[in-house]
Amino acid sequence: MIQLTLTRHNRDGKAVRGTLTFPLLDREDTFTVPTLENADYLIPDGTYKVERTWSPKFRKFLPELLEVPERTGIRIHRGTLPEHSLGCILLDMTGMANLDILFNQLSVFEIDEEVIITVTTDL
Repeated sequence: MIQLTLTRHNRDGKAVRGTLTFPLLDREDTFTVPTLENADYLIPDGTYKVERTWSPKFRKFLPELLEVPERTGIRIHRGTLPEHSLGCILLDMTGMANLDILFNQLSVFEIDEEVIITVTTDL
């Protein structure tokens, strides 16, 4: 199992800032990248399965959080403003590139590991 961890650290108006921590398969350490969410659309704390699925909106494969209560289409994607999210987890360009490396490694090496994300709020 591959574990991603999202921790929400502070809120400033509509902006909820946090960190996403995840491993890369060819390294022993983990990456920690900044996140941004829209306070009006936060998903509940919990643990969710993550799969890279096709996003019709972005026209590419993106990580999607599955089985979020009463929500669908919750993804991890690039964004810089809370308004870019209706529940999705936003990363900057570097963070998204590093997360893409993880999912590419799973695909290229044909690793059939479940990916999960644990979301916690520490405001």
